[in-house]
Amino acid sequence: MQAGVCLSEGTRQPVVFMEENMAKYIFITGGVVSGLGKGITAASLGRLLKARGLKVAAQKLDPYINVDPGTMSPYQHGEVYVTEDGTETDLDLGHYERFIDEDLNQYSNLTTGKVYWNVLNKERRGEYLGSTVQVIPHITNEIKEFVYSVGRKTDADVVITEIGGTIGDIESQPFIEAVRQISLEAGRENSLFIHVTLVPFLRGSDEHKSKPTQHSVKELQGMGINPNLIVLRCDEPLEAGIFKKISLFCNVKPDCVIENITLPNLYEAPLMLEKSHFSAVVCRELGIAAPEPDLTEWTEMVEQSRAAEDAVEIGLVGKYMGLHDAYLSVAEALRHGGFSHGVRVRIRWMDSEEITVENAGEKLAGLDGILVPGGFGQRGIEGMILAAKYAREQGLPYLGICLGMQIAVMEFARNVAGITDAGSGEFDEQCAHKVIDFMPGQSGDIDKGGTLRLGAFPCEILPGSALERCYGTRSIKERHRHRYEFNNEYRELLQHRGLLLSGVSPDGRLVEAVELSDHPFYVGVQFHPEFKSRPNRPHPLFAGFVGAAVLAKKRVRGEE
Repeated sequence: MQAGVCLSEGTRQPVVFMEENMAKYIFITGGVVSGLGKGITAASLGRLLKARGLKVAAQKLDPYINVDPGTMSPYQHGEVYVTEDGTETDLDLGHYERFIDEDLNQYSNLTTGKVYWNVLNKERRGEYLGSTVQVIPHITNEIKEFVYSVGRKTDADVVITEIGGTIGDIESQPFIEAVRQISLEAGRENSLFIHVTLVPFLRGSDEHKSKPTQHSVKELQGMGINPNLIVLRCDEPLEAGIFKKISLFCNVKPDCVIENITLPNLYEAPLMLEKSHFSAVVCRELGIAAPEPDLTEWTEMVEQSRAAEDAVEIGLVGKYMGLHDAYLSVAEALRHGGFSHGVRVRIRWMDSEEITVENAGEKLAGLDGILVPGGFGQRGIEGMILAAKYAREQGLPYLGICLGMQIAVMEFARNVAGITDAGSGEFDEQCAHKVIDFMPGQSGDIDKGGTLRLGAFPCEILPGSALERCYGTRSIKERHRHRYEFNNEYRELLQHRGLLLSGVSPDGRLVEAVELSDHPFYVGVQFHPEFKSRPNRPHPLFAGFVGAAVLAKKRVRGEE
């Protein structure tokens, strides 16, 4: 593969050019333990390469047998991230989009379940012409085709592929074998392996230990892969001797051993990694000639977040508090909103099941805003309704997302419109007043998987609404993940009592957003704005919500 640099007319800035269909492939694996931050490493590298002018695509290969994470419990796997085209994916794709600032798609996430699903369907259709279907070549070929496809579909210069799990896991072996074959087919000069490992610190001997990394690399080498770079996850800076030892015994160049220290702000990761010339080493090893990365905007964003002195406290009232990753994108979007106002956002994680009529006032006191996120099922609903009621009555900024919007509608119907038994068809099919119900065209005879309204849909915004003030436009497009909708039978009644329908589908059939006009900020949206928030481009709804929380805090202080 040939790559080069030319100077564009007018700007005189270096521009990278590459031969057509000659993508470079970077594979990121993890060793020793899980949860080392492979996703953040992949996302950071994507940001750095994009800052060098390269077109980057990212994907995640997950070894679990579920076809996709859509039906998995949030306690098991954290949030389900939804792409613009409606694909339900692993949460690491959220990191990719937030860091790289590129919309991903159906070619960005592949599970073992999806691989076998595709292969078995091909076998049933006779596409293998009677061959014995085996892991090699049929399963590995399916994986390879998926990896190659993202490069073709996106015309990327570099495809970054993260392999889920930990080296040594039996579930990951077909993926490892597939990417090994890709490195041979694409050529060693067009492929790169990055291995992320843990370097533990033993307090007893007061030293870091390289042996776990050595064993992990040996395991990888036993599968036919020699890592080109090793990223060392650690909580404290490493001694020079560790780098030399790992370079020598793991057979990598000295500057290909990169330190990745745990940081208080994950958006500092690209800047920290670049101090070790991470992207320069990657470009050198792949034979890519590219200009130095322009990280001006990213650096300014990080410095702004560091400089924030004041803080607001937001109550995140949800039902999956056992694993905060269940609301990962919401939490990050709140922090992005804080960046835009120069404040830190402190999240008070609140289990909605623990909020009762008796204690709601006490538990919710002292907050600057309340956010009720998405979710499924009846558990914890009454606590969410109490939180929405508290925000409405106290003039406290409220943002309801998906289920959070439906909660706002139910609370308003019960306590303002006088429909005391207002509920949702999701929680009680026998409910007499289902202000939330199945969206048009759906019935109860459906499977749980793949039946949601998924992906980006347009929305028309009501002039003069808080929604319009946030977005600054009348037409938007946001991502959805839900099965139930605002029941149009109650439109007229609820509007008459003061509920503003501030966002509807272009044909007017679906209510996409509601709000209260006589409230500082009380907005519910059926879609998931958190999926489109970026640290350097906070989502306007989250920026508006956090801004309202800042004003609410000033009012309490008497500063307004």
